[in-house]
Amino acid sequence: MIERIQNLLRANGIKPSHHRIKVYQYLIEKRNHPSVDMIYQELVRNIPTLSKTTVYNTLNLFLEKGIAVMITIDENETRYDADTSLHGHFRCNGCEEIYDLRLDTSALEWESLDEFEISESHLYFKGLCPRCH
Repeated sequence: MIERIQNLLRANGIKPSHHRIKVYQYLIEKRNHPSVDMIYQELVRNIPTLSKTTVYNTLNLFLEKGIAVMITIDENETRYDADTSLHGHFRCNGCEEIYDLRLDTSALEWESLDEFEISESHLYFKGLCPRCH
């Protein structure tokens, strides 16, 4: 796993420091769409030299290089996802978990967007998950 992450970081022009590897490993293993605080609280237990600023800067680098995406379903909360494929998200208003939604994009009329340059796309749903319903 670590070697795969190191190779991914290098392939994207990112020096694979210990902190960067651990932040990316957290993103792909936990799949919980974490915030900076969530990542920091989890990782600082085993990496006492880690700071919130380092987590924030690392995530911004991942965003810049396209190996993570930012999720802003609510104005006051930013979460992160290592899955950069086209997919949607569902945020439960009860437990506040964020779930991935696979999309069938075959029905979309992409031709109508031919003259547009799309830099981002987001599809979010809010409601109650089966556990909270």
